[in-house]
Amino acid sequence: KPENENQMNRFALALAALVALSPVAPAALAGQLSFDVKKTASCGCCQHWIDYIKAAGHTVETSNMDMGSLTQHKMKNGITPQYASCHTATVEGYVVEGHVPVEDIVRLLAEKPDAVGLSAPGMPAGSPGMEMGGTYREAYDVVLVLKDGTSKVWSSYEARQ
Repeated sequence: KPENENQMNRFALALAALVALSPVAPAALAGQLSFDVKKTASCGCCQHWIDYIKAAGHTVETSNMDMGSLTQHKMKNGITPQYASCHTATVEGYVVEGHVPVEDIVRLLAEKPDAVGLSAPGMPAGSPGMEMGGTYREAYDVVLVLKDGTSKVWSSYEARQ
């Protein structure tokens, strides 16, 4: 039995090392997340972002709303026009507005700042769900929307051709 226990300990150690060195380690450690996404029925890029989140191993519940109701939902959840995008998601008490990369969301949930959530204002070309074919991406910032209505840059993405 001690021999079997040693093998199990070595296996557990090897598995832990593999997870720690994996490029998806933060997402794997975060586990499966459950998103609630509000969007309009006609928005294709919203569906692309939802597919991106699902491909990262998370679950998504989606509700279609008319534009007026969606705008009211955004405002009620602390997303003012300067932070708005096409869809609004919630996850673990935070708002995720627009085409925010999953890595930023995982970091948000790990750090748990006292904030409304994250936004990729507008619809930046090349952001998740807004891919333009190839590797093109315009430069954009993901901002942390604070409860007082201000924001600060959470992460920046450089332009690529």
